[in-house]
Amino acid sequence: MASDAPAMAVIHGRSPIFYRRFDRKDDDQHQTHYCPGCGHGIVTKLLAEAIDTLGIQDRTILVSPVGCSVFGYEYLDVGNIQVAHGRGPAVATAVKRSRPDSIVVSYQGDGDLAAIGTAEIVHAANRGEIVSVIFVNNAIYGMTGGQMAPTTLLREKTTTTPLGRDPAVHGYPLKVCELLATLDAPVFLERVALGSNKQIMATGRALRRALENQVHGLGFSLVEVLSPCPTIWGLDPAEAQTFVRETMTRTFPLGNFRDRSASAVPRRLAVTVPDLGELPRILGLGPASGADGASDTVVPASPVPTADHRIVVAGFGGQGVLLLGEFLAEAGLSAGYHVSWLPSYGPQMRSGTSNCHVRISAVPIDSPVVSRPNVLIALNEPSLRKFLLSMEPGGLVLYNADRVPVDCAGNDVRITPIASTAIADRLGSAKVGNMVMLGALLEATGMLPDGALDRALHRLVTQESWYELDRAALQAGRAAVHRMTAAPAEPSLARDPAMG
Repeated sequence: MASDAPAMAVIHGRSPIFYRRFDRKDDDQHQTHYCPGCGHGIVTKLLAEAIDTLGIQDRTILVSPVGCSVFGYEYLDVGNIQVAHGRGPAVATAVKRSRPDSIVVSYQGDGDLAAIGTAEIVHAANRGEIVSVIFVNNAIYGMTGGQMAPTTLLREKTTTTPLGRDPAVHGYPLKVCELLATLDAPVFLERVALGSNKQIMATGRALRRALENQVHGLGFSLVEVLSPCPTIWGLDPAEAQTFVRETMTRTFPLGNFRDRSASAVPRRLAVTVPDLGELPRILGLGPASGADGASDTVVPASPVPTADHRIVVAGFGGQGVLLLGEFLAEAGLSAGYHVSWLPSYGPQMRSGTSNCHVRISAVPIDSPVVSRPNVLIALNEPSLRKFLLSMEPGGLVLYNADRVPVDCAGNDVRITPIASTAIADRLGSAKVGNMVMLGALLEATGMLPDGALDRALHRLVTQESWYELDRAALQAGRAAVHRMTAAPAEPSLARDPAMG
């Protein structure tokens, strides 16, 4: 039987930018993780509607740092990148510059953008990066339990300001829009709020403008959204919305602080991708000549497929610790391995602590940090004692001395004394002690071919006098190990096939 009822028209529905279900948890997959009355849910919905209206879903990349919006990638069906706390603008810059046709949105809270990320947002705005930033300001650290944020209102009590925010102690609320408006580059800066339906509609329009500006290549846009946080504020959702409308806006007045959308000149980020054959020249890997005139051209190599060298080089500043590690990384790269070099040093220019982590691997490296070294080069006794206990059983330790401290012997590692500083001093300069130790390491393990080390030497040593002295030091280190290997009393330095 035909019905006389008029057809139902859907006026407002779920944006197609949202996933059909949210797989963050097994139950309630139709719900987000936001608290009832939280402004993040409204902003996410308005952002989805703006993306859908502009037809840019396939081009949009959402950058989400740490904060209440941390699970944005579970809700919005766009490109998603999760980044460290406060680093949204830096990552957004990298994404936009490498993928200029994308629409990059950095979605950040006040504890993220206005605290740990202050430098990032100021410099991104000052450069006029062609990105859109959504800044959700609820004047509190909501995710971590209610600590004072840079935007917390005066006299407001938080877990870290139980007597209320005192400007003489804690400073004044940071006004981001006003701060960025002092810069020349930003195109669009507006502060909106979620305190009423009318304000929510204005927020949607501002978000669309921020995205439209990026579609047209106009430059940096930021929308600051005053948002309720009922749970941490200790208010019900209606009271929290009233607080936004009647209290927050007195400290953070709503309005447009910059709009050059009509007059700004579109900018185009041109990205020229070099041919792979040009990379050696661009990176300075050759062809070039070293101090002896030999070619520095990188040649194909056949790395040992099981190689996994996790090396810590440690000593005092001035002993060439970091340079030794750099030589290893450069030589490993020339030999066809995956490499990483991570330096660490104290504030002193000389005699401070210094160490570096080097990884040389036949497979891609997951982390440059070496927490369980299988090789330790200790150029002084404090470094030996510091890193010895972290060594992998069976690993190799080369120690800059003529004997090993009695209480360091007996560990399940091979500790070999190489008096590298004394050997270098006899060659004419104690400064090449690091090269003596490098030669000893390569002779002891055979981890890298001679040609790879020669190429590293050509690249890193530019003065002929030092080049010849470094070569002599390498040979002296090799000779010291060779003598010890040949001696019956010192079998521990026999070449280990497992070392590559």
